[in-house]
Amino acid sequence: MYNKMWHQTQEALNSLLDKESQKLVEQEKNPVYIFQMLATFYIKYVQIFRNLENVYDQIVHPQKRLLIRKILDGVMGRILELKNDMVELELSEFHYFDDILQDLKLAPQQLDIPIPKYFLKEKIEVIRERKKILAQILADSGLDATSMKLAIKSMPFEEAIKLIQIAERARQGRLRALFMKQIYLQEYRAKQARLLGEKVADTGAAALRIQKNPPPLFDQVSATIIQAEKVSLLRSAVQLRHEEGYREALVTIKNDLQQTEGPDIKESLRDQIRQWFIECRNLTGSFPEYPSVEDGGSAMIFSHKTPEQEEEEEWKMSRSAFLPSMKEGSDVYKDTWMNKDESQNFPQDYDEELIKKEKRKEVEAEIRAQVDELMRQELKNLKLAVNKEIELPVRAGKKGKKKNKGKKGKRGKRGKKDKDLTADRTIESLFKELVEEGLLIQARKVNLSDYIGEYSYLGTTLRHVSIEPMPSLLDVRQLITLYGILPLGSAAVHEKAPLVKSLLLAGPSGVGKKMLVHTICTETGANLFNLSAANIAGKYPGKNGLQMMLHMVFKVARQLQPSVVWIEDAEKTFYKKVPNNEKMNDPKRLKKQLPKILKLLKPDDRILIVGTTQHPFDAELQSFCRAYQKIILVPRPDYASRYVLWKQIIQRNGGVLTKALNISCLAKVTDGFTQGNIVKVVKGVLTDRRIRQQTQKPLTPAEFIPLIASMNPVYKEEEECFKNWYAKTPLGRKRVLSLTVGGREKETEKGKKGKRRKKNK
Repeated sequence: MYNKMWHQTQEALNSLLDKESQKLVEQEKNPVYIFQMLATFYIKYVQIFRNLENVYDQIVHPQKRLLIRKILDGVMGRILELKNDMVELELSEFHYFDDILQDLKLAPQQLDIPIPKYFLKEKIEVIRERKKILAQILADSGLDATSMKLAIKSMPFEEAIKLIQIAERARQGRLRALFMKQIYLQEYRAKQARLLGEKVADTGAAALRIQKNPPPLFDQVSATIIQAEKVSLLRSAVQLRHEEGYREALVTIKNDLQQTEGPDIKESLRDQIRQWFIECRNLTGSFPEYPSVEDGGSAMIFSHKTPEQEEEEEWKMSRSAFLPSMKEGSDVYKDTWMNKDESQNFPQDYDEELIKKEKRKEVEAEIRAQVDELMRQELKNLKLAVNKEIELPVRAGKKGKKKNKGKKGKRGKRGKKDKDLTADRTIESLFKELVEEGLLIQARKVNLSDYIGEYSYLGTTLRHVSIEPMPSLLDVRQLITLYGILPLGSAAVHEKAPLVKSLLLAGPSGVGKKMLVHTICTETGANLFNLSAANIAGKYPGKNGLQMMLHMVFKVARQLQPSVVWIEDAEKTFYKKVPNNEKMNDPKRLKKQLPKILKLLKPDDRILIVGTTQHPFDAELQSFCRAYQKIILVPRPDYASRYVLWKQIIQRNGGVLTKALNISCLAKVTDGFTQGNIVKVVKGVLTDRRIRQQTQKPLTPAEFIPLIASMNPVYKEEEECFKNWYAKTPLGRKRVLSLTVGGREKETEKGKKGKRRKKNK
């Protein structure tokens, strides 16, 4: 089934690669047409990615999995590249594809990008071990108990006694009421039984009989679910076993080839090279110069390029870093797997012939290196014997010395710049210190699917009338996947994809900004470092202390990547004016250091700096935006998202949906309220007692209203403040300019004037 799914997906990918190659050659100036083209490619790649992720998780053949993984990473990277192109073209982080989805006959839900299961599956043991160490350090230091105490607000002693007395009287009153109710019901049942002439039932005996003979399938998990879990575990075990067998076969088959075919390969190579010596001597009258190791040795002599290869070198393809790897993977699929007969490989174990073909090249390359050394000496001897030629390596030596001198100077300078302040300490000791200082914290287990939202169905309509819509919660979730989870989860993608070093989540309280930070860590298995102004206050004082703290954090973050560095209340680092009550904490400690840190982050550093803010207006806009590469506006939920939120949160907390509970009514009434408000209301209403009463007394909207009324919503004015602030950010400003009449012309003219001024200066 999954082999068939792979073949179908691969055909779709091959077709898409051909179309993309054709379109990239064509030159088009119409931005609307270009966006339509990019969006179509993006949507199709997302569909291919969804299928490939599923196939990679299910297939057990080790060699197929290696190829699928390579293509999967390529598709993932291409999605990020197309997203980057669309942002640069539309000057917006959010896009709406209603018309394209309609043409492709797809539902909006099919745009959802899945998170590859291999992100966690392949390093589950490492994550478990790290969590265990972190928990142990916290337990030894007594930090978990301290953090719990800090969360509790202190109150006066008299007030505490009064509160306990009130609670105790209420508890006794409830118990008395329950006891009186039981007596009343018992008497009522006995009276009814006497009137009807029936024997009074012993409730104790009845309860005992029910306990002895529980109803069938009582408190049991569905057999289908149990079977599915068994199959999943079995598949994982088979995948692991096949991969181990494949790794062992790589070594044994290579050793066998070296012993059986190695001597023949060696002799054949020597004969070929000797023949080359003779041919060159006959044609030119002298022996040739032997190619150096850097040039590829004797391999360069016998590499004959076909006309097709020559053409390919001359023709510049696209600027994509992932198209070549996808094309290469597709070619391997066509040559090896497309028409391969696997009727004799039912267990889907490794293919020995494919390993031999692959390892034969390695063996030949290793033997060639040995043969080259021998043949270089043989060529020298021939030159001395026949031509009496003597090589003079003096000039080469001098040149070499000069080069080395230059390199040495550069290396010394770089070494001084990247000085390791903790060279004498282990990563384990640094890890422990950061945990004890509260700079490395335990991420809450929150999946991205827990961030509930719905697609914006009015986005395209509003943009047609030049109104910039607020993003939906599903749009925000997509951006977190694209900018945070996918690059951090895959090293291959992070190295080549458009690099996102920092991310800012801006929005009112209760919209789930902190939750999204923990989600990134959960889905990628990343470490979570907390460099919030409040958290680093008083720690590692002074300039040297700050330097040491940042060095330790980023050294551990690099060694144990992927890592997320979280800065809560990010605006405090870039305050326009520090409030008097915060001056002691020095909230702007990281202001100068943060841009320097970002410059030092390289593509192979899977580290993401994430800031969260409720008051971005309090920060200096220019330096704030310079520190955060991507700014995501997290809005209050719209009607569609509120409808889904109410429905799912009620069900998750044990509520039962009936006709008496009008979800649409609740969604309309809670316009302006955040996800946090809705969760609090649902948990407040659905107590254990209320959940048990649902069979006799179904839930109604009226039960939720009193709690909603006691909370403050996010008013339209506050939302407008966020929109106006975002319009002042670099991308927001460009977007506003592009929407105004002649905006683009003004911008280009402004750019030209700026260039002229620079030239005049």
